[in-house]
This record gives sequence, structure tokens and C-alpha cells, in this order.
Amino acid sequence: MRSLDPVSPAILSRVMKPARYTGHEWNSVVKNSSAVTVNFALAMPDVYEVGMSNLGLKILYQILNDRPDTFAERVYAPWVDMEAEMRNAGILLYTLETKRPVAECDIIGFSLQYELSYSNVLNMLDLAGIPVLAAKRGEEHPLVVCGGPCAFNAEPMADFVDFFILGEAEEVISEVAAAIADWKQAGKPGGKPAVLKQLAKLQGIYVPGFYEVEYHDDGQAAGIRPLMPEAKPVISKRVIKDLDAVTFATKPIVPFIEIVHDRIMLELFRGCTRGCRFCQAGILYRPVRERKMETLINYVQELVDNTGYNEISLVSLSSADYSCLSPLIKQLIARFKQQGVSVSLPSLRIDSFSIDLAKQVQQVRKSGLTFAPEAGTQRLRDVINKGVTEDDLTEAVSAAFKSGWSTIKLYFMIGLPTETDEDVAGIAVLAQRVSDLYKQITGRKGAKITVSVSSFVPKPHTAFQWFGQNSIEEIERKQKLLRSLIKDRSISLSWHDARTSFLEGVFARGDRRLGKVLLRAWQNGAKFDGWSEHFNYDVWMDAFAAEGLDPAVYASRNRELSEFLPWEHLSAGVDKSFLAREWQAAQNAAFTPDCRREQCGVCGVCQGLDVKIIDRGQA
Repeated sequence: MRSLDPVSPAILSRVMKPARYTGHEWNSVVKNSSAVTVNFALAMPDVYEVGMSNLGLKILYQILNDRPDTFAERVYAPWVDMEAEMRNAGILLYTLETKRPVAECDIIGFSLQYELSYSNVLNMLDLAGIPVLAAKRGEEHPLVVCGGPCAFNAEPMADFVDFFILGEAEEVISEVAAAIADWKQAGKPGGKPAVLKQLAKLQGIYVPGFYEVEYHDDGQAAGIRPLMPEAKPVISKRVIKDLDAVTFATKPIVPFIEIVHDRIMLELFRGCTRGCRFCQAGILYRPVRERKMETLINYVQELVDNTGYNEISLVSLSSADYSCLSPLIKQLIARFKQQGVSVSLPSLRIDSFSIDLAKQVQQVRKSGLTFAPEAGTQRLRDVINKGVTEDDLTEAVSAAFKSGWSTIKLYFMIGLPTETDEDVAGIAVLAQRVSDLYKQITGRKGAKITVSVSSFVPKPHTAFQWFGQNSIEEIERKQKLLRSLIKDRSISLSWHDARTSFLEGVFARGDRRLGKVLLRAWQNGAKFDGWSEHFNYDVWMDAFAAEGLDPAVYASRNRELSEFLPWEHLSAGVDKSFLAREWQAAQNAAFTPDCRREQCGVCGVCQGLDVKIIDRGQA
């Protein structure tokens, strides 16, 4: 077992937050790597504070390390100061648990949470001494796997990755580890191609090197063709039918420094069937599957005992929709209040909000409330199928103000399909109405209303996947319009950089040819593109020009329903015909009800993947 730390105290003294790189945190697992068969590096292409906050990696870390034949270690992207020190000193990217080079592992798995992290994957591979292109890696190099939501359009990363995992990985990750263990124990017969063929037989595994993309004469993708029998024409996602039956992260690593989500993360359920037409997660994680309340309470007891955390965050797509939420919170408060443990809900649907619920969760400590109307007018909320009204917001906010809250955060998007300037102005009107409500109810000023506006990015596998994203100039014009309309000092406004949203849109709807652009941009310095201080728009535009590709063709072009989409062979289980019906319904501002509580929308996921909605409140 390696014990020497490649990074000296002198180096650590020169970088920000040296605890990012030291390891030895509470609950981290250290095994003798030579005594196991499979050595796995779990990677997040972002800084420690972000990577350590990812629930999926916490779960996989526990599952893999529960296997006697497998050792999973962690690695995150070093911040630029640390990377410079490492390159100057010739230090290869290393794991936090044993400080050995990542290149010595059998497999390195990246979680792709958003498109702007792609350049960091290349940078981490290079810093590890691993060729970034899959075709240039030899038998001596680790296998590179990627998962997470971006795997559902894997094509822009296809040149760099040996295989992808689609969907929920609790079961398939063990199948992958077992396949690699068998292959190694047999003496690696057939080399990497042989083990990749074995992996390709598993549901949810996509090996891009086993496929060839075909293009029309005009350059548009025409189709994708399997090159060998093991390559399935369509790869369906993995889905966990019963969440109570799989391992949860009950023994997570406790960091030495503050991280983004520095608290217990309790996942109540997966999926959301509200049907917001912009929401990719709502499609990828269908159907709703709730955990039993007893299971959740047992998890919390283990988590409190194992970590010492004093805050529980209920982290599902729409936590207030958990059918047993009120009794769950009552039991959690009753059981853990004396230990000073509080419960928090990250954001609330307006129509699910209950002041009694909010009071319950804030018995131990009180914070602001967050709501997401998403659009400024009812017309546009109907287009996106949000299913809430201004009366819902008025009622929720009024109840909150009457109960003593004064801080409200509101989330919106601009650039949505069919949006007009009247819709943009509606955001300012709605925010002003909330501010005025506070004065009416309390008779005084002092409300703090924060309006956060992101730029809409059309995502694959959604009803809006055919919509051409607003140009940078149009988004910036709408941002200026909105800013000009907000006069009240109690309302603060923030928005996302239109250029980063544009690049996100390019890669979200991109094809395999974007790999050349990504490689060139990274070679010219692109990394940490999700961090405004490091995002360099010109580097990216130069890379597109050098490779002869127009980014607007990917982001801004409306696509025909009949057009082949580069992600059609990667299935979340939802039929394209359902998404097309929803796209048409959006044009007509027609409402599609929640399939969990009302009629089935025949999206295809339950039938196609043989998985059922689990609603504990109706059990």
C-alpha cells in the first residue's frame, strides 16, 4: 500500500484550500490495492467542493468499496494553482485515498453533470499521464467510463471515452466491476476490445467505438450504425425498480473544509412526473419511485451516527411531492430535534407549499424560502407545462409573510420557446407583486426578494429538444430589458452569462464531430468553463473556426421532427413520439397532467422498461 504523499508541505502551503488534496477524511476507505482485483478511481471533473457534494458518487463509493474484490478511490480536478504546481513538479494526478497515480487504476469513472465540465475531463486525463483520445490509449492505460445526465447525449465525448453508463448505476456498477475482475483473473484474454464487448452486452452500457456515425451531404447526422454484434442498435437506460432494495450512501465521507452541500443528503425518491417540458431530469429519471418512510428514518439515524452532521437536506427533484412528507418531517423533528438536527427543503413548488410544512422544517433554524415560477406570465407557464398559477404564488408568499418570513428567492428562465418581451416583463411584474404583498401584509418595507434568471438551454430527450436556442445577442437584450424594468430596491436581480449558456446548448445538442472542437479548445487552454473567471469564449470560437464547424448550427437551429437526432440511440425509455406530442402541446399552451396522480400520458417508460410508479402514500 502506497503511503508517500507526492505533494510536499511546501506545495500545499502555496495553494488555496490545501485540504482539497490531502485526503484522510472521516469515513474515507483505504484498502490494500494489491489485495483487490479491481482498482477504481471515481472522478468528478470539477473542484473538490463540488465533487464531494455529488450524491451519486457517494453511493457508488460505498457500493464499490462494499465489494471485497474492489477498491474505489476519489479524484477531483485540481484548481489551477494546484495544477500549475503539479505540472511544474512533474506530479501526476493522484487519488486522495492512497495518493497513487490515477493511471495505475484499472478504470477511471467520470460523472458528467453538465456540458461545461467536458474540457476538465481531458485536462484530468492529461494531468494523469493518460492519452486523452481513446484510440491512442494502450492496454497499459485504465479504461475510461462516463456516466451522469450528459451520458444521454454521449456523442461530443465519444472520442475520449471507452464506454458510458446510461441511467442509475447502483446495479450496473457492480456488474461492470465483476466483468473486469473476471477478465483480469483470466489473464485479460483479448485485451481491452474483449472486455468492452463483454460490457456492451450489459443493459445501459454504450461503447461508442463500436458504432459509426453517418452524415448527409449537407453535414447533418443521418444515423448511427453498429459495427459488431455486441453493439445494440438502441441502448436503454438502467433503472432501479425498488430504491429500498439498493445501497444508499449511509456512511459518506466528511470533509475537512466546507463543501457545496455540507450536510446530510437524504434522497426521498427518484423521478418527477409533473411534466415540465424544459426539464431533462424529469424525463431521465422517470418514473417516480418513493422510498419507504421507515427506510428513510433508518438512513438518517445511520447518517447522523456516522457523520455528526446537524442538518438534513431533502434532495429529490421535487421533494415536497413526497407522498409521506408531512409525517416524515414530524418524525424526523421529533427524533432528532434534541440533537440540534434540522431539516431543510432546497426549493419548493408553489402549489405544493404549505406554511405548516415550512414551519415544521424550520423549527430548528430558519432561512429564506425559494420558489420557482420559471416564467413571468401564465401563458408561458402553460407553454412549459409548469402547472402553477399566479394565485398559487400569491397564496404561498402571503402565507409565508404572515408567518414571519421576509426573504424570498424566485427562479426564472428567459429564452423559452414562444417567449415575447411581454413574458420577460412579466418577471419584473411578478417580483414587484411579491414585494408589494409584503408591504400590504406587514405594513412595512423590508422584504428581500431575489430574482435569479437563467438562460434556457434546450436539452436532449425533452419536448423542447427541437427548439433553436436564443442567440447570445437576444438573451443579452432580454436581460437588459428585464433590468430596466426592476426599480424597487427590495428586489435584486442576477442572471447567467449568455455565452456560457450558448456553449452549453452547443454541446447539449451536439454530435460526434464536436470532439475535434473540444480537443482543440482544451489544447488552447480551455478548462473550468463553468467558472466565469476561467471561461474564455474566444478560445472556443477559434476552435470552432479552425475545425470548420458553426456552433450556431448546433445551438440555434430549429430542428425538424423528422430529423435524426444524434442521441436517438441512447434511450431514457421515453418515446420520441411522446416528446413530439408534448412539443405540439407546447405550441398550443395545452396542459398535460401529472401521470402519477391523473391519467397515464403513455410516454412509454413504464411499459418499455417494465418499471412501475411507487407512491407510498397510495400503497
